[in-house]
Amino acid sequence: MTNSTEQIVIGLGPVASSVVQPILGEAIRFIPNPSESDFQQATGAIVRAAYVFDKAIFAKMPNLKVIARTGVGTDLVDLTEADERKIPVLITPGSNTNAVAEGAFAHILHLVKRLGPLSKLVAEGKFNDRTKYPVGDLEGEVLGVIGYGRIGKRVCEIAKAFGMQVIAFDPFAQIPSEIKVASLDELLEKANVITLHIPLTEESKNLIDSKSIAKMKTGVVLVNCSRGALIDLDAALTALNSGKIGGVGLDVFDPEPPIHHPIFDHENVALTPHVMGLSIKATLATSVDAAQGVRDVLEGRTPKAIANLK
Repeated sequence: MTNSTEQIVIGLGPVASSVVQPILGEAIRFIPNPSESDFQQATGAIVRAAYVFDKAIFAKMPNLKVIARTGVGTDLVDLTEADERKIPVLITPGSNTNAVAEGAFAHILHLVKRLGPLSKLVAEGKFNDRTKYPVGDLEGEVLGVIGYGRIGKRVCEIAKAFGMQVIAFDPFAQIPSEIKVASLDELLEKANVITLHIPLTEESKNLIDSKSIAKMKTGVVLVNCSRGALIDLDAALTALNSGKIGGVGLDVFDPEPPIHHPIFDHENVALTPHVMGLSIKATLATSVDAAQGVRDVLEGRTPKAIANLK
């Protein structure tokens, strides 16, 4: 039972009570495993990335005043319904910036240094076959960053520490002139490694398809830690098999969990289950930010970042 002044915030997806309850304060009770009654009473929800918050969920929550997503993606939240109900959907930009940037570089290093096939080679007792897998370098190579938001910018900083040349394209961001390219085509043509850090929109869906791949350098390494539908996997597999693409790193898929695709079996592919933004520090930070945003709204303050109601 709750007292007359206590508000309820529910967790949808795994959210640690030990992290968010101290942020929410004594007047707000967090329930990590809500019942149907809790849905009815809740005034707020902290929602993990994989949880689908659709019209049916809104209908179960007549007292809802605020939703906080752990992260910045709102693909699985019905923003139209939220707008109609005048419910703010909060996001937590910046909380996992470094984690995703490091994750993208983990994929880049794994592919350039051939860690996948070389690990298998040693495990199978084929040590003397090591020269069949030439190991690449980062120093002096050109990294093309598509999307120059917080994560894209951090990736550029890391790349410079490796001695890479950096170029970036983003029609909506201010990019330093020394790394800015005039068009996406220019980036595709110049880069040895390409990493994606843009949202999924109608315009960006299948941004990387057979036509864009044809413009890339032979042997290019392609990494996607953004949204799965940005890459046409059939086209990417064809390019891998021909040698046009040297390696593909995927932390994101469409849908999630993914249906098995033949590209998953290629030796020059690195796969992770959308966890590069879920490092220990990032998970803690994004939960704290989400809880603070919920508390701000419920106590009448303006939250830091709202994805809707524009």
